[in-house]
Amino acid sequence: MDLAAYERRRLTGVCYICAMLAGDRDYPHETVYEDDAHIAYLSRYPTVVGYVLVAPKAHIEHVVRDLAEADYLRLMGVVRRVALAVESVLGPERTYLLSLGSQQGNAHLHWHVAPLPTGVPYHEQQFHAVMIEKGILDRSAEDQADLAAQIRAAISD
Repeated sequence: MDLAAYERRRLTGVCYICAMLAGDRDYPHETVYEDDAHIAYLSRYPTVVGYVLVAPKAHIEHVVRDLAEADYLRLMGVVRRVALAVESVLGPERTYLLSLGSQQGNAHLHWHVAPLPTGVPYHEQQFHAVMIEKGILDRSAEDQADLAAQIRAAISD
């Protein structure tokens, strides 16, 4: 992965979540859940198998001050529902939930659902497990599509 190019795109490019939602072919993703206000999809740059991002469809930038309490709770319900489905498919040791991003790049609010595989040494867990600087997994489009289908099925159960 070209980390410098990735950072340039995030700092100077369009909002990739809005572009993805608009159907821009430069931002394809495997969707695992969608409703009228939210979308969840597999990360294009996974550091662990089953890494999912959950976002509101509206371009919201602040998790605390830009959402009314009811909207925040609804979003968190989607995050939980997706995380439970990921857990049922992958059986991780732990599931990390993080809201990352910055006004400088990746400003569109999104939650990371990162399932930590069983057996990862402690010094490679927590933030180390989600850092793209440590490398991303080489997953085929077919593997990602299959995993997305499994997660979608678990969500609808």
